[in-house]
Amino acid sequence: MRRLVALTLVACLAPAGCGDASAESILDKATLVAGVRPDLPGIGLRRPDGSFEGFDVDVTRQVARRLGKKAAFVPALARDREPLLLERRADLVPTFWVRPDWKTRLAFAGPYYPTYQDILVRAGERGVRGVRDLAGRRICAVTGAGAADQVTRERGVAAVQVPAKDYDECAGMLRDRRVDAITTNDTILAGIKLRNGAAFRLLNARFGEQRTGIGMRRGDPDGCEAVNRAVTQMYQDGTMAVLMRKWFGGSGLDLSVVEVPEFEGCA
Repeated sequence: MRRLVALTLVACLAPAGCGDASAESILDKATLVAGVRPDLPGIGLRRPDGSFEGFDVDVTRQVARRLGKKAAFVPALARDREPLLLERRADLVPTFWVRPDWKTRLAFAGPYYPTYQDILVRAGERGVRGVRDLAGRRICAVTGAGAADQVTRERGVAAVQVPAKDYDECAGMLRDRRVDAITTNDTILAGIKLRNGAAFRLLNARFGEQRTGIGMRRGDPDGCEAVNRAVTQMYQDGTMAVLMRKWFGGSGLDLSVVEVPEFEGCA
């Protein structure tokens, strides 16, 4: 019995022993599993065959390649992002606003691209030119996203939130006039605009910078810094500018300057 206890203690003192599983680094993995949005054209979209395409998919593949890893993908709707990481079903989740409340539970690499909150309206809408014009208007509120709260709670604009399960439903509601606007990251709106052609218009109101990072589990600063280095390389060698034009060119999004964002730090 004493021998069994001793062996167990030795195993637990070893690097791969019985310590906290959350301490495992992404650097120790051969394949990085990324939770990507299945519902955002341009950002992350699930094809009929089950594979994924979009900016976040290409960014993840680039990061994984630069770390000497393979990449795999699982769907991550807004409400699923945090559970995917905490339950260890994903190693990385892009398109995550770096908010103080989330930083108490998660770590963030990046921000990996600079983005602003913006507004998408029907093409013929001329009464909405900025965030204050949303007062009294119906705005789509995706469960778990938080973008509508940034308008009504953070900025005190008396817009009416209309709930939706995802941004595809928001687009349908905007077409059918059940809502008057969609507000979230400008890149998300750019993808929706491209998918719907001339039906919608991106305002380029840019009323709030949103630091969009790659969500990770806490306790892996080396892995986080490695992701930051990979993202920096992508900006330096022009890869990020190519991907931005690939997925958002022609949407009305201003892509004239693509610069390395100031990172939050992984401590």
